[in-house]
Amino acid sequence: MAPTGAVAGERGLQSLVWHRLKSSVFDDCRKEEEWKIILLDDFTTKLLSLCCKMTDLLAEGITVVENVYKNREPVPHMKAIYLITPTKKSIDGLINDFMSKSSSKYKAAYVYFTDYCPDNLFNKMKSSCSKAIRRCKEINISFFPYESQVFTLDVPDAFYCCYSPTLEKTSDKDAMMETVAQQIVTLCATLKANPGVRYRSKPLDNASKLGQLVEEKLENYYKNDEESQIKDKNNSLLLIIDRGFDPVSTILHELTFQAMAYDLLPIENDTYKYKADGPSGKEREAILEEEDELWVKIRHKHIADVLEEIPKLLKEVSTKRKATEGKLSLSNLAHLMKKMPHFRKQITKQVVHLNIAEDCMSKFKSNIEKLCKTEQDLALGTDVEGQKVKDSMRVLLPVLLNKNHDKYDKIRAILLYIFSTNGTTQENLDKLIQNVQIESDSDMIKNWQYLGVPIIFSSATQQRKQSRKDRSSEETFQLSRWTPIIKDVMEDAIENKLDSKEWPYCSRCPPAWNGSGVVSVRQKTKTNQPDDRKSGSKLIIFIIGGITYSEMRCAYEVSQACKSCEVIIGSTHILTPKRLLDDIKKVNKPKDIVCIKDETRL
Repeated sequence: MAPTGAVAGERGLQSLVWHRLKSSVFDDCRKEEEWKIILLDDFTTKLLSLCCKMTDLLAEGITVVENVYKNREPVPHMKAIYLITPTKKSIDGLINDFMSKSSSKYKAAYVYFTDYCPDNLFNKMKSSCSKAIRRCKEINISFFPYESQVFTLDVPDAFYCCYSPTLEKTSDKDAMMETVAQQIVTLCATLKANPGVRYRSKPLDNASKLGQLVEEKLENYYKNDEESQIKDKNNSLLLIIDRGFDPVSTILHELTFQAMAYDLLPIENDTYKYKADGPSGKEREAILEEEDELWVKIRHKHIADVLEEIPKLLKEVSTKRKATEGKLSLSNLAHLMKKMPHFRKQITKQVVHLNIAEDCMSKFKSNIEKLCKTEQDLALGTDVEGQKVKDSMRVLLPVLLNKNHDKYDKIRAILLYIFSTNGTTQENLDKLIQNVQIESDSDMIKNWQYLGVPIIFSSATQQRKQSRKDRSSEETFQLSRWTPIIKDVMEDAIENKLDSKEWPYCSRCPPAWNGSGVVSVRQKTKTNQPDDRKSGSKLIIFIIGGITYSEMRCAYEVSQACKSCEVIIGSTHILTPKRLLDDIKKVNKPKDIVCIKDETRL
């Protein structure tokens, strides 16, 4: 779970969610010297784990945390808080706890739904156990604060629902859009933002539809929320974008630490497994989270900088303790940690990140380094010297002929080639697929058409190449020249330079928002300038169908450059290149059961 104290206060979204939970739930049912049990479902378990610790819950009078779905021993002398999603499964769990007065598991129930409870489920609950319920409220928190400036709705199936041709114009897609829109509104409510809503008009109309839904739901929310003082549009802006607007950033090999690690290493649920005592040592686990201040400090740095910085930090700790001599190595550090337990914790984090960095570099040196130059040249259309790439196929061929590259890497390279030319001919595509022997995975390439990305060349695709900002003067590494398109969008939005035809408003244009004040986002900010973003503008970005770690990084970079505006970015879920390609492969296949978060409300 997340940290408390001073660190938590600086952690943006997570801190906001925790304070909202405190005021809406724990303060609402507080009674001195009275302990309570809290019942959670899967969604709220993850929500709490992201923004508080067990010690925080104890401080709020919570002595036991239980799963509402599971059988539990009754505790009839204690009151219970039910923090649950308004779904059939969760409400059935509540009802089962109070089937009759004699068999009630708890003395009373305080029920808090994450968002709007449908009438049929509310009436079912009311008719079954109303006498046991002392409170019943909707708290409007239906998103996960993944990082201080990143949120996710945790609905990866939204990708299939929004982009599968089998679900176009179906009730499944409409239900998903409704659910996603409602979740976005709960984010805005938590931020105390009533933003103007704009959407990217191309390549598809998903963003337009979702934008209209969000606009309507925001209006209804602030109209009906008696406690809120925010009735009019305030100094915030919400941009809604289809995933196909920047296909390059989703498949390019990134060399910044967080993006590189999640792409190349088997990190699941933010958990990295490693052996600190060498190959024969015991396997250990480390959670990559914002409680780890070193992780926050280095996650957006280039791998070359990370490899330079961590050993310096380790050596600094060792020198201070006068506990090591000679060459620094992982085995020496493991020995040092056993010898000196009083500062074992102090260097554990550095060891973890050095392991991650070395694992990344091992993969990089064996295969990825050769790929990166090709990928950068194809993505940018220019080489390291800035010369235009005249023959993209000649750049691509060495990757396809290299037997050391796996199918995913070759498919990623082929896609970058196709994106660079805004499509290819059917004949050329068939030859590429046949020569690389990826017939069974060819849909990983062909199905990008359902995201509005041209795969087969046509006269209509010629005009669709996006113009990019000139960043040639910015310092960068030769193998990291590409900048995600979302960074251009963020900077233009803050400076109020978005084209009104490409980025229409969902309603009448609200008063021009002052995202940047008088300072250009590209001007370097003094390090001692006070951070006034909390009281300033908020730019909220939502991408339908997943965000990449490189796009997450851009939110922090632009916020740092423009102190008067905080950029918050989110999506239905978080992507890695492999996961995205697997999803794209399946997008045109029939799906017998589409798991929609809202389905159990029916």
